[in-house]
Order: sequence, then C-alpha cells, then structure tokens
Amino acid sequence: MANTGVDTQHVNMHDVEQVLQPIPEEARTHRVSGQFWIWAGANIAPVNWVLGALGVSLGLGLSDTLIALVAGNVVGMALFGLFVLMGQRTGVTGMVLSRAAFGRRGNYLPAGIQATLAIGWCAVNTWVILDLVMALLGKLGIVDASARNLGARILVAALIMGVQVAISWFGYRSIAAFERWTVPPTIVVLIGMSVVAWFHLHLNWSYAGPPGHVLHGSARFAAISAVMTVIGIGWGITWFPYAADYSRFVSRAVPGRKLYLASVLGQFLPVVWLGLLGASLATTNGSVDPGKLIVDNYGALALPVLFLVIHGPIATNVLNIYTFSVAAQALDIKVKRRGLNLFVGVFAFLAVIAFLFAQNLGTVLDTWLGGIVAWISSWGAIMLVHYYRVERRKIQADRLFDPVGSRRLPDVNWSTMLCFAAGIFATWVFMYGATGALQGFAARAFGGVDLSWLVGGGVAGACYAVLGPKAHRQYEQATEAPSLQPLPLDAIQEA
Repeated sequence: MANTGVDTQHVNMHDVEQVLQPIPEEARTHRVSGQFWIWAGANIAPVNWVLGALGVSLGLGLSDTLIALVAGNVVGMALFGLFVLMGQRTGVTGMVLSRAAFGRRGNYLPAGIQATLAIGWCAVNTWVILDLVMALLGKLGIVDASARNLGARILVAALIMGVQVAISWFGYRSIAAFERWTVPPTIVVLIGMSVVAWFHLHLNWSYAGPPGHVLHGSARFAAISAVMTVIGIGWGITWFPYAADYSRFVSRAVPGRKLYLASVLGQFLPVVWLGLLGASLATTNGSVDPGKLIVDNYGALALPVLFLVIHGPIATNVLNIYTFSVAAQALDIKVKRRGLNLFVGVFAFLAVIAFLFAQNLGTVLDTWLGGIVAWISSWGAIMLVHYYRVERRKIQADRLFDPVGSRRLPDVNWSTMLCFAAGIFATWVFMYGATGALQGFAARAFGGVDLSWLVGGGVAGACYAVLGPKAHRQYEQATEAPSLQPLPLDAIQEA
C-alpha cells in the first residue's frame, strides 16, 4: 500500500467507515493525489461526452456549446471546491453536515433526496454504458448490432452493477486505489481518441447549428443558458452533496488551497475535455448516443477504446453507491454501510431495466439534470451560507451526532425548510427544461432563458442569510449538553 501518512497497523479503515462518526485525525491521509484521481475518474465517463454532444443535439453550434461548457464549469467547480473544504475541516459527510442547518430530523428530507438520486445516477451511468458494450459486442460478432438485444443488455447491466458494488464494498481506500490505478491508463486511451478525432476525422469545427435552423439573437442566448444549466454549472452543482463524503478522509494538516485545487481540477479538466470531444464528434452526425458516436467515428479503432471506456461508469458509480450508503445512515437507518451497498445495487439495477424502455436519451438526460439542479442549488446555497457565514467555518462536528432531542440541534428547523422550499420554487419558475413540467412561467416569459440555478440558489441563500442566524442562535449557547467525541478505534473495531 502506498504511504498515505496513516499507520495502518493501528487504524482499520473498513471498521472506521462502518460507524457514522467523524473520521479521526489518525485515520486520515496527508496526500491529496487520491482526491484528484477520485474526481477525475468519476468524470472520465461516456456520460460526459454525451453531455457535450447534448448541446449540439439541442440546436447549438460547436462554439456556443463550448462556451456554455467551459464558463459553466468554471463557476460550478469553483463552488464545488468550497464543499470539499467543509468535509476536510469537519471530518463528516455532506448529509451529516446538513443537520446543522436543517435540524436533526429535518435533515431527513435532503438526506432522503440524496440517497434516492444516488440510486438514479447509478442507474443512469450504467444505462449509458450499455450502448457502448452492445456496440463492442456487435463489432466482435457476438450480438446483432442492429437488434435491440434486450436480454443481453440486462445481463451486461447485472455484471457491471456487481463489479461496482464489489469495489464500493471495501470503502474509501478501495475506491481511491481503484481510481489511482485505472485512471492513468484510461487517460492514455482518451489522448489517443482525441488525437484521432481532432486530427484525422472530418469534424466540422465551424458547425453553427442544424442547416437552415441556426439560432440567432435571443433564441441563441436562451439555448446557451439552458445548456449551461444542464452541462455547465448544473454539472458542478450535482457534485455538491458528494464532496465532503470523500474529502473528510484528508488530514486537517493539509493546506486547504492544495486540496481545493486538486479536487477542482480533478473535476474540471476531464469534464471540459470529454465535453469538447463529445461536442466535436456530434458535428458529424448530431447524435448523443455514445455507441453511435464511437462506432460511427472510430470504426475499427472502437474495439480497444470501448474496452477501457467501460471504466468510466464504474469509476463514477462506486462513488454513487458509497454516497448512498452514508446518506442512508444519515437517515438513522441502523444498517451497516456494506448492507446498504447491496441494497442500492439491486434498486439501481431495477432502474436500469426501466430506463431501457426510454425513447429519447437526450430528453431523459436533460430532464434528469434539470430536476437535480432544482434541489441542489437551494440546498447548496443554504449550506454555504450556514457554514461560511452563520458558523464562520467553526462548526462543532461532534454535536451533529447528538441523538434526536438534543438541545444543541433543532429537531426540524422550519426557517430552513421555508428557505429550501422558496429556492426550489424559484428554481422552477426560471427553469426551461426539455419537458413542459420543467418550464417555469418566468423562463417562458423571457423566451426560454434558463437562470434557474442562479435564481434558485440566490433566493434560498438570501432567505437563509436573514433567517438562519436567528434560528441558530438559541442552539449556539447550548454548550452544557455532553459532547459526543469520535469513538475510540478499539471501540469501533468491536462494533
């Protein structure tokens, strides 16, 4: 095992992670490279070139898609880094941190949403890879590439899900080791893919939109704003609740700036790179289907590429499975993390089967991401205000583990709930998604301009900046309650 600054003879990480508690300092690593590889691995996945192609498929030109992709991710990932620092400082998961603002039982709402979305993401990522695998099997002559192959898809999904659950089973160190050893060779393959695509294929670098339907003026701006919400800022926002789940394993002695840059760059670089690759490939056929993008553009070169690209969804889903388990534990579900891993694997597999009957990949992804932005932008704004303004980065992590009824935490913080609801409503009002249900009246009035993430987060954050400090003040003084310290390692090993 690589030197991580942790005495592994005295610290059993598998035992530490079975109990919902702050990660002890002696069980943390002093290296940030693991954070870079975790976030890079999670984003070197087919879903990201699909998202890049999504802008082209929705009618934008290549340059406009790239503007939305780069500008949006600069903002989204910069904010993501702030949530990374929360985890390092406190040593607790995102959904445990959320108890400080939402209350001990009020936090069941965001924790339940996050657990559900982790299942959904696990299913979406597995579903996306099925096209790649079927394209590969078709090239090998194992299946008829022109057939639907429903049974084969279900079998492949079951095998992939099994691998993902197995990696997550062993916890953070297993995930970090998997990413550290598998991401570098995958990057080598992606470099080769990019060289072939950008220098040897007939891409249309001046692509401005579908012939005869090039967008101009307000229609163009509206389309850019919608794509930015989905594949730009919206993509960074989706990772907010995950950040602390993994940065909590980094020692407080590591400079925050170093951890921030490693995590943000681990997200930003592959997202923009793969988004550019997907968007440029889509100029040849306008498709967002990953199998078509690869097979149509790479031909015989698709075989070695497809073998290694399978890594992407697996690398992403081990995070989804792990985050589901710790989010479920934040719901006071008294099941050990490994048992929860099996649960999410089964339910995500059932969701994959349901997705197989979806008709339009682009619409499903757009609707899925748009819906996620509605809650995370509001939750994220509240958490940023609470941590950086209300508690001024000095949150007492031990009180977050007090039992229900503690005087140091509200049971349900109704002020927070009001701000949360107001933010979600404002997000919907200014959202312009692919379906009518996700098109608010303000967005329609402005010709389809989508400012949902900005308005929703702004409303929730401003509301909480006014109501949050007052609601928190009465619990700030409740220091007479006994402090719940992290369990000794020998007690954890006996649990």
